[in-house]
Amino acid sequence: MEVGANIARQYRVNERITSPQVRVIGGDGSQLGVMETRRALQMARDAEVDLVEVAPNSEPPVCRLLDYGKLLYLSSKKEKESKRGQKSTEQKEVRFRPNIGTHDLDAKVRKVREFIDDGSKVKLTVRFRGREAAHQQLGLSVLRRVADELKDEVRLERPPAMEGRALSMVLIPSLQKSEERNTQRASANKTEAGNSDQKEEMADAKT
Repeated sequence: MEVGANIARQYRVNERITSPQVRVIGGDGSQLGVMETRRALQMARDAEVDLVEVAPNSEPPVCRLLDYGKLLYLSSKKEKESKRGQKSTEQKEVRFRPNIGTHDLDAKVRKVREFIDDGSKVKLTVRFRGREAAHQQLGLSVLRRVADELKDEVRLERPPAMEGRALSMVLIPSLQKSEERNTQRASANKTEAGNSDQKEEMADAKT
């Protein structure tokens, strides 16, 4: 996992700590003082946690007693959440034919709704073949039907416009949809806030 690898490069852990003496901070943030590294390692083993060098440039280096595996897990989880947030801003595309049937149109609308629920913007494209290009009003009718079907869930970012032999427009989630997603994310982040205290305390120890 990429984040875990980055952290592993950033911090020395347990027997990888080379300094003969370290300043130790407990898992609860208490200052345990300067001691020999081997003694600090024994304290970590007794507490069933790891000794992590969080400030290697200090004299002596500062180490913290914590569950390093848990730190890697939380870091990886946060990275995945971040990537999901990035994906949600990507533009998806759903294609239609100007003479699409009702059943197929309903299926396409469901697909657009899925993308919108994920927070993505969606480009709706009607492609014309041959003489169909002379009947652009058919394509416009299709786009309007989709927009009307989703009128309470979307906003129009770009109105219908021709792009070569295709007619397209772009829809984005409504403000209410966006607020609902933000609320859900805030709730999820709140439940994880307590678990991330150790990581924040590590950053504090480096300052």
